[in-house]
Amino acid sequence: MIFKDYYKILNLETSKITPQELKIAYREAAKKYHPDINIQDKFAEERFKDINEAYRVLSNSTSKRKYDRIWNNNVGKKKKYEESKRKNGSKFSEFFTMFFGNIVGEEQEKTNNKVNKKIPIRGENVETEINMSIEETYYGTEKKISLRTLKGKMKTFVVKVPAGIRNQEKIRLIGQGKAGINGGKNGDLFIKVNIQNSKKFRLEGIDLYTDLRLTPWEAALGTRATIQTIDDTASVYVPKGIESGEKVRIQGKGYKDGKGGRGDLIAEVKIVVPKKLSSEEEKLYKQLEQISEFNPRIKN
Repeated sequence: MIFKDYYKILNLETSKITPQELKIAYREAAKKYHPDINIQDKFAEERFKDINEAYRVLSNSTSKRKYDRIWNNNVGKKKKYEESKRKNGSKFSEFFTMFFGNIVGEEQEKTNNKVNKKIPIRGENVETEINMSIEETYYGTEKKISLRTLKGKMKTFVVKVPAGIRNQEKIRLIGQGKAGINGGKNGDLFIKVNIQNSKKFRLEGIDLYTDLRLTPWEAALGTRATIQTIDDTASVYVPKGIESGEKVRIQGKGYKDGKGGRGDLIAEVKIVVPKKLSSEEEKLYKQLEQISEFNPRIKN
């Protein structure tokens, strides 16, 4: 006779377990291999039968003591055995019948097919994600998302996205996941928010980055420039001789930090040269060319 390891079937490493530990192990295994949530797995039903069979034996103190003696002689001595194949349509495995017969009793036998109904199994959680702009997440908004159910139907959810949600943070919709089994609670739906950079702003942590476009003469002479923030405008001082790639930091004008404060807005300087010049502008540039000794290709 081929030995069947009921403890291994329930993912238990030892026979020294409490009834509560057995029940928890059974619930987890039954949830994982329940045929209703493993529709595509042709072996799930057989695995689920083994799980119920293991629980029936180990939850009865008399049958557990008898089984433990056999288990100690096999697994306890680390002998290797294969699980026996179950006969089609058989309520119990050959191993179960030979060693235990009707030891569980007639009353237990009547409820064998209802074991899984007595223990509620919570439905699985479902995870998805949505893409949102920086402006949407900064101010908060409502988004509609549609998901396909196991039955192939589309279901639409209205998601309230709180203002200042962080990148890749998850929103939880309680009870909107997969349905529970045997009266168990439904799982939850988790929606991960991916914040997308816009043309104006990009997000790093709680700081926002933007471009500060300057003319050559503003960069050379210095200026005070007005810059667009995500919710207002700000005036910034640009020192003389600033170069492309340098940054100007505006404190407290960045993204929300979740604690009532904000990060900074960092403006990166980009010097923009006019593509078309008027005759007067071209004349002045030529004069500057003649009188200026500046040569950016010569290192100082």
